[in-house]
Amino acid sequence: MNRTLVAIASVIGLSLSGAALAQDLDFATLDTDMNGSISFEELQVALPDVTEDQFASYDTDGNGELSEEELAAVSSAGADAEAPAAQ
Repeated sequence: MNRTLVAIASVIGLSLSGAALAQDLDFATLDTDMNGSISFEELQVALPDVTEDQFASYDTDGNGELSEEELAAVSSAGADAEAPAAQ
């Protein structure tokens, strides 16, 4: 059992995506210039592995910034992706 938990933790730790990490991010903390949106550069400080293509996919209205709602959707998607399968 412990081996399985360690293996799972290792895989999750090595494969976290930007979306999965976003669930632990606070919008107000990310919005360092306090303009009410998150730029690619602001998100990249917290998620250095996030790509411009990933960011663009999160930016559903295409304005080049993430709103609080868009970040929440990313967080929700990350939580859904990590939810264990029912057995």
